[in-house]
Amino acid sequence: MGKRIFNKYESNVRSYCRVFDEILDYAKGSIIKDIKGKEYIDFFCGAGALNYGHNNNYIKREVMNYLREDRIVHSLDMYTKAKLDFLEFFEEKILIPRKFKYKIQFTGPTGTNAVEASLKLARKVKQRNSIWCLMGCFHGMSLGALSLTSDSSSRGGAGVPLENVVHIPAPYMFDGFDTIKYMQTLLDDDHSGIEKPAAFIMETVQAEGGVHVFDDKFLKDVETFCNENDILLIIDDVQVGNARCGTFFSSERAKINPDIVVLSKSIGGFGMPFALTLFKPELDIWEPGEHNGTFRGNNLAMVASKAGLEFMINENIENEVKRKSAIVKSYLEKYIKPLSKDYEIRGIGLIWGIETNNGKLAEKISINAFKKGLIVERAGRDNSVIKLMPALTIDDDLLVKGLDILKDVMEKTK
Repeated sequence: MGKRIFNKYESNVRSYCRVFDEILDYAKGSIIKDIKGKEYIDFFCGAGALNYGHNNNYIKREVMNYLREDRIVHSLDMYTKAKLDFLEFFEEKILIPRKFKYKIQFTGPTGTNAVEASLKLARKVKQRNSIWCLMGCFHGMSLGALSLTSDSSSRGGAGVPLENVVHIPAPYMFDGFDTIKYMQTLLDDDHSGIEKPAAFIMETVQAEGGVHVFDDKFLKDVETFCNENDILLIIDDVQVGNARCGTFFSSERAKINPDIVVLSKSIGGFGMPFALTLFKPELDIWEPGEHNGTFRGNNLAMVASKAGLEFMINENIENEVKRKSAIVKSYLEKYIKPLSKDYEIRGIGLIWGIETNNGKLAEKISINAFKKGLIVERAGRDNSVIKLMPALTIDDDLLVKGLDILKDVMEKTK
């Protein structure tokens, strides 16, 4: 009876509820409950927006205190105490320890808003139209970001040509393929038919693309390629940043210094809509108001974000992720991979993928896991990858319990 109203009024565009098809009501830490009281272990994490778990006590306290005091919530890009506190903390605890010098742009509240800002700025700085990206990438669903996003189902909804982007084969796609050499050839060959781009944008881990982790050497080689060819390097950390890979910025492991970094999802701390575009100071050639958005002044998200970063540092979350990563990797290799010769295990930190090489099977596994009390989504080509993204705060026992449910489901699902 309760679902009738959804079917009557909500658009057909809804998707997650077609797999996770109960009415959810309660959430705390890594547990979600539906209206019947059934519990689910959350390995979905709001598609990466809830790195610190549902209703994190530390963050919630700061958010509720701010609201109780009638502090300003909406302010466009005006100066506020919440923004001052956030910027000072971000500078002192995030940028300075990593020796990064970035200007910070508060964009609209979503990852795709931040990506759009990065593309506009890169094109404005370099006065070139084209952007290069990797096949298998996902960068958002608004038109500029969607032109980068490579999966055909997402692109099919655009309704207009998606232009001024060149998709480069990712190094995992062909045995022995040299992506860097290929890109250099496109620039050097006067018959390539490809123009030099303003920027090259990439995720250090292709999450929606099937959890493909690019190694440190490749990331360093990409940085060198961009520097030598006067191309801006944009790192999209919307999903795999915010300590998901074991460091706040996912690219830290490779010791590179991107020109532009895009943050959203868990930078909102509490699941709050929030997005940032960071860029080197010399790139800040915007005119006042040249890129804006009504909700770029979400002060409640700034409060939640600062609290989330405090929690991350105080609870040593980066090291905890590395420790828990070893638990997941060991479990998957010991208990999941042997279930089928077709399975492949990929991942880093607390983002892992089980490549089933069978989209229909992966769909059944996700549906059956939900019935057994585990929320886990799919990704990759043909949606054949089971993607694991538990909260970075999940207890070890609950983490293993979720993995046990997954193993049981995968053993029984054919």
